[in-house]
Amino acid sequence: MGEGVTLLPERIRAVRREKSTMRSRDLADSLGIAEAEVLAAETGRGVTRIAAHPDALMAAMPGFGAVMALTRNDSAVIEKTGVYGDYTPGAHAAMVLSPAIDLRIFPKHWVHAFAVEEEKGGALRRSLQVFDAAGDAVHKIFLGAEAPENAWAELVATLRLADQSETLSLAARTPTEPAKSDPARADRLRAEWDGLTDTHQFLQMVRKLRMNRLGAYRIAGAPYVRPLDPGCISGLLNALATDALPFMLFVGNLGCIEIHGGPIRTVKPTGPWLNILDPAFNLHLRADHVAEVWAVTKPTKRGPAISVEAFDAKGGLILQAFGHRVGEVDHTPAWNDLVAALPGLAQEVSA
Repeated sequence: MGEGVTLLPERIRAVRREKSTMRSRDLADSLGIAEAEVLAAETGRGVTRIAAHPDALMAAMPGFGAVMALTRNDSAVIEKTGVYGDYTPGAHAAMVLSPAIDLRIFPKHWVHAFAVEEEKGGALRRSLQVFDAAGDAVHKIFLGAEAPENAWAELVATLRLADQSETLSLAARTPTEPAKSDPARADRLRAEWDGLTDTHQFLQMVRKLRMNRLGAYRIAGAPYVRPLDPGCISGLLNALATDALPFMLFVGNLGCIEIHGGPIRTVKPTGPWLNILDPAFNLHLRADHVAEVWAVTKPTKRGPAISVEAFDAKGGLILQAFGHRVGEVDHTPAWNDLVAALPGLAQEVSA
């Protein structure tokens, strides 16, 4: 967003005062800059630049009690309210796992971070906001009103950077990789697909074949994939709500994937947005951004894993949904039946 555009912090602050009700992301879009630049311009005015690496930040989060965790991409926003649980660090991939907050974290994309205090609706709201090298949001944590002030002060003091300047040095945004296929390797793709024993093996497989996720879907054909009507997501969510059927929903970006596991209750469209509005779980999906949807079947040791996956017009992954198993309770047969009933599209598959 910020490529080729330079605004002085004073100008950013002036526009923010004029448009005080506008969200930081929308303000950044209107100015042609990155969202992180909007926050950086407020450094010293309720905003503190802090170390972005997840190790120290995530390890401290359980002490804040119930918070709201937010992860987004250009087309979907997922918000979960609950207590952060155990954090498992890792150089390439890290993880937060608790009943409410379930995250997969990719630390190299946690580049810029801010501790933010701002007045909202007459109350002080505290948040921790993390951005990638291009200044796009990776993950945000909004503290509850009961969060201990001493823990906040200690965290900010511990993570505070020496550099508290009002400007950021940003990298160019990584472009979305379009669908990448190799029809000449379609038979090999199907043969190796048959040999999968875990869904996590899939991306490694397609990369070895010099394809990507969407490219593989476009040439695999039945019984591996089925193209669905792009408008089917609304019907899917409404059916899940009607049946109170637990499922798993994944929404993410390059730096973080946030996961909801369980049923949903309230689905409500608002303009171009399709929303889940439950007490501890919200999803906001730009339904008009959904260009392709696929039902995908991958073999695992526990049986077939069937997902519904939505992509934007550039080939970017918006969300994935799977059936839900909890211990010995398996909700996937009902999920599989629901997916099988979704309206499909005709497909020509390259040999």
